[in-house]
Amino acid sequence: MQEVEPAADRSGLMERRGMWKMDRKGNRKLINWLGLTGVIAFLSYLAAVVFSPMAYPGYNWMAQAVSDLSAESAPSRMLWNQLAALYGKCSLVSVTCVSVFVSEKMISTRLFRIGVYLFAVMNWISGVGYTMFPLVDSGKEIASFQEVMHMLVTLLVVLLSIISLILLIIAGFRKGGLRGIGFLAAAALCMMMVGAIGQGAAPPRYFGIVERFSVFAAVGFNAVLGICLFDGFGEAKDQA
Repeated sequence: MQEVEPAADRSGLMERRGMWKMDRKGNRKLINWLGLTGVIAFLSYLAAVVFSPMAYPGYNWMAQAVSDLSAESAPSRMLWNQLAALYGKCSLVSVTCVSVFVSEKMISTRLFRIGVYLFAVMNWISGVGYTMFPLVDSGKEIASFQEVMHMLVTLLVVLLSIISLILLIIAGFRKGGLRGIGFLAAAALCMMMVGAIGQGAAPPRYFGIVERFSVFAAVGFNAVLGICLFDGFGEAKDQA
């Protein structure tokens, strides 16, 4: 004979569930607040890109790459390092916390989580690789070992970015996936494709413009994941 749950126990369970919902919406944990570091990273990078050319006489943002501003020989290197001081650190904090959160909470599907992990690996390779192998001479021919390694890091970053975004797009548009993140991942991937194709197809005087599509795609999507973490990936929890 099936036991009937006492009314008091049922009401207590409903109350606890209600408290859980209120806690989820109103009281965020530290790991959720750390998602805002992704937004801070985006703003720090944006400030560096916008204001560093002021310390680089003759810099043409339409024709030159963003990396020229932070090259070892660039006159804008010191200003870049100051403005972008929070970019690298906050990016890694945010994307690492996102990876931990989606892993522990089993957010969405396994494919979605793999996409997030690969995006995190890309950020770590970018953060460590560009620090170890900065561009030596801005606007010059790639010749030295350090410059070759810089380009290798760039290649890995681009490949991992594309693969991770494709996985997130597929996962987002599957049944039960995070459709909103899927749309934003598709937008980021389109920006990267515009940058990659445009750098080879556009006239040299427009190289800097199309190149910025690629760099801001990754930085912007990192901020998106940080905002989702701040929200606790509420959409996924509601679906679950």
